[in-house]
Amino acid sequence: MVPHLTTALNGQLLDLEKRMLAAMPQIEHWFRSQWQEYASPFYASVDLRNAGFKLAPVDTNLFPGGFNNLNPEFLSLSVQAAQVAVEKICPEARRLLIIPENHTRNTFYLRNVYELSNIMHAAGLDVRIGSISPEITAITRLETHDGHSIVLEPVVREKNRIMLKQSTLDGVTYEAFDSCAVLLNNDLSGGIPPILEHLEQNLIPPLHAGWSTRRKSQHFAAYNRVVDEFSTLLDIDPWILNPYFDTCGEVDFHARTGEECLAQKVEELLNKIKLKYAEYGITQEPFVIVKADAGTYGMGIMTVKSPDDVRDLNRKTRNKMSVVKEGLQVSEVIIQEGVYTFESINDAVAEPVVYMMDHFVIGGFYRVHTGRAVDENLNAPGMHFVPLAFEKSCSLPDCAGKPDAPPNRFYAYGVVARLALLAAAIELEEQDPLNQ
Repeated sequence: MVPHLTTALNGQLLDLEKRMLAAMPQIEHWFRSQWQEYASPFYASVDLRNAGFKLAPVDTNLFPGGFNNLNPEFLSLSVQAAQVAVEKICPEARRLLIIPENHTRNTFYLRNVYELSNIMHAAGLDVRIGSISPEITAITRLETHDGHSIVLEPVVREKNRIMLKQSTLDGVTYEAFDSCAVLLNNDLSGGIPPILEHLEQNLIPPLHAGWSTRRKSQHFAAYNRVVDEFSTLLDIDPWILNPYFDTCGEVDFHARTGEECLAQKVEELLNKIKLKYAEYGITQEPFVIVKADAGTYGMGIMTVKSPDDVRDLNRKTRNKMSVVKEGLQVSEVIIQEGVYTFESINDAVAEPVVYMMDHFVIGGFYRVHTGRAVDENLNAPGMHFVPLAFEKSCSLPDCAGKPDAPPNRFYAYGVVARLALLAAAIELEEQDPLNQ
């Protein structure tokens, strides 16, 4: 199913897609040169917003949790990319230990772990799933929402290695397991657990990719530089691909401190966006998204259209904004230019999410929400996913077709997602403790 895109505002996007198709050899050459300089993250997902006049990433996740939502017909792309990614990090790897999030009651997330395990197994690895959750003290079988199951085993540490001990479940013996590489599917929002520190095994992604240290503002600062260079290549205004942003680092929503700083930053950013809207003749009302500078799962986010919106917040909103996943207190926020989404499926607002492994696009899906508007965050309770949105691979444009033909629109999505991936690669290199 290919979503319907409102066409009244897509002139700017059509021009962008035309330029991308015409410059495809230069674009791919440019990406190849970048990947010679920077190490790609092992995997990532990028949330995009398509406003017709602007196509931009609004979030980049380095611990993607939606592999179960990908089109199963693209499994071969995932497997091939996984083989390349593993060869780069641990060429001799035969065993892989996956460490998932601790929320074992989320059966949809467990389905993601099941699918990720299948991909890595199909890539030629012996895969087991180890838990660092205090709730998992013995080997445990957990059911997904659709009848599959995964086996979780408690992780133990011996010196500078983590492993699984021999155990028995349902009459089956699971041998002790010591892996070359450890794949985190846990974003470390609650901090870095001591069991994962100073390991001699290859830990992917690295610990500094987790939300205990990572900041969205660092990512988008790197994205600014990437887009400036890419826009020169295409001779376009970088704003078409790039949401403006600012930060406010001393906010306490409970104590109601930092509100005036936040209101001032909101006003400055809205004025900056208004100038761009006037330049392009855009009649929509500018807005910004205020969200925690660290964290995920769509928590701690609000849509703001006026500086007054962040003054005198009611108790419910202050409570919502003050804490994110794992009870992490919010003191730093990013104020990001809001990007409308004018895509819909069955009249419900939708946004594309692109998945990558190594530096390859392996597919994607649409996040859909029937209860949200075109200027609101869709990563919220009530969302659902349309896994068959990408009918063809994002990496195979139809240069003879129209610029807005599905494979060409999806190629554009893949290009912008890879720009965000490159920004993440730069961000990780710059934040690596070894490079400090």
